[in-house]
Amino acid sequence: MPRYVAFLRAINVGGHTVKMDRLRALFEALSLANVETVIASGNVLFDTRAKDMSALERKIERHLEPALGYAVATFVRAQADLDTVLTAHPFGTIEASHTLTVSFLKDAPPAHVVATLVALETPTDRLHVSGRELYWHTHGRMSDSTLFGVSFEKMLRQQSTSRNIKTVQRLGAKARA
Repeated sequence: MPRYVAFLRAINVGGHTVKMDRLRALFEALSLANVETVIASGNVLFDTRAKDMSALERKIERHLEPALGYAVATFVRAQADLDTVLTAHPFGTIEASHTLTVSFLKDAPPAHVVATLVALETPTDRLHVSGRELYWHTHGRMSDSTLFGVSFEKMLRQQSTSRNIKTVQRLGAKARA
């Protein structure tokens, strides 16, 4: 059965705390197999025969909202999609003092939105969109960036959830294990 990862947006923020064993049980209740949570920031690995990932995202969201009492945007990627993200290297080699963040989107943004987004680049911040992923490379820490606090979601006109590349690498390794 194919392996997938669900990236959950804001699962443990704003006064909400979901224990990972409960999150696993919620996913298992959807008949997803080999459910495993990774880091308490809303990363869930699982196996499924489902083919329509948009429908699966909606199914997970509809299941989580009444169980948790709040909406949880869900972004599902196949293991192959995760491998593509990890081998993309849109900025070449990233120095240890730099930060690379990947934002997962529901849909690929239109070209004019991508152009507006990329126009925000600075000498220390670079942006790249590939399909349903936004890559943000900054020299140093994200919080020191002039783009820190910019609402990419407003510009993209859709929700997203972001992960540091190290988290994505860890998820990729676990998905392949």
